[in-house]
Amino acid sequence: MNKVGVLVLVSGLLLGGCASQQTTAERAQQYEDPKDPLESFNRTMWDFNYDVLDEYILRPTAVAYVDYMPQIARTGLLNMADNLEEPSNGLNNLLQGKLDGTFISLGRFLLNSTVGLLGLIDVASEIGLNREEEEFGEVLGKWGLNTGPYLMVPALGPSDPRSLVGDVVDSSYSPIDGLNFYLGFLRVGIKALESRASLIQQEQQLNSSADPYAFVKSAYFQNLEFKVTDGKVEKSEEEEALEDDIDAFLDEF
Repeated sequence: MNKVGVLVLVSGLLLGGCASQQTTAERAQQYEDPKDPLESFNRTMWDFNYDVLDEYILRPTAVAYVDYMPQIARTGLLNMADNLEEPSNGLNNLLQGKLDGTFISLGRFLLNSTVGLLGLIDVASEIGLNREEEEFGEVLGKWGLNTGPYLMVPALGPSDPRSLVGDVVDSSYSPIDGLNFYLGFLRVGIKALESRASLIQQEQQLNSSADPYAFVKSAYFQNLEFKVTDGKVEKSEEEEALEDDIDAFLDEF
């Protein structure tokens, strides 16, 4: 599983809580989302992920990891985990016709795996070879495949059929996952802990929202679109017309 993969996974565990006073059934009846035909089931899994898995397992583990693991060790472990994903980044860049990204990812993997002591030190970034992260789910999106229905997967969090297939394919690229299950599991665990730790500061904001479930679902699909379009999200005609009017107004001053 890659970096969206893990970050989205952890976000689902964090945000699965029921912040409003309404019951799951009452909230589910408020609106119908064509992207979320399984909303009743998804909201139940949302509550389970947050109230049980995150509260008793993931969050305490992430807090302990941050408190007791030296920062230099955390950085090294995360660098190693990221380095093991470079082969999948390279292939996914290639499948999208991004040759520059392909060579950068492969160069990063070779350089960090050797000079960087198996990825412990991110030497490549120090010389300007910044990470070109791509997922197979993004490749499928580029090829025109829709996400399918929104899914709140038990223990995994927000997802969709396209992303799930992408995660499976990305995992098959990893040289460690194919050779040693335990090292592959460690890689995913490190990414999950770091991602969960990075979300601690956002807990209050998320828990205070009227409907965290709907908020995160919207953010999830926006994030997928952002990745597939490489940040070039298409605007509606109304939005473009409004921006033109604003620009014309400002030009008068």
